[in-house]
Amino acid sequence: MEIKVQQTYRERALEQLLADAEKIAQLIKVQMDHLTMPQCPLYEEVLDTQMYGLSREIDFAVKLDLIDSEVGKEILTRLEQEMNALHELYMKK
Repeated sequence: MEIKVQQTYRERALEQLLADAEKIAQLIKVQMDHLTMPQCPLYEEVLDTQMYGLSREIDFAVKLDLIDSEVGKEILTRLEQEMNALHELYMKK
């Protein structure tokens, strides 16, 4: 029974982290759709705050052994790649 409960917590933790990552990805996509200047201080502050918060959530989940650290790194790497794509699109404009 305890193993099943632990697995449920792991699944729920991963689902929540992925949902939070998706919210950030949506923010990035909105910026890409509108090609808003990525160097805008407000945009950078919001995105930095969101990324920092997600990284803290991931660290917490790793410390509780709810997710593997590599999974957390993958989530952050994917978002960083999307941010880089936004910057590249804007620079081509």
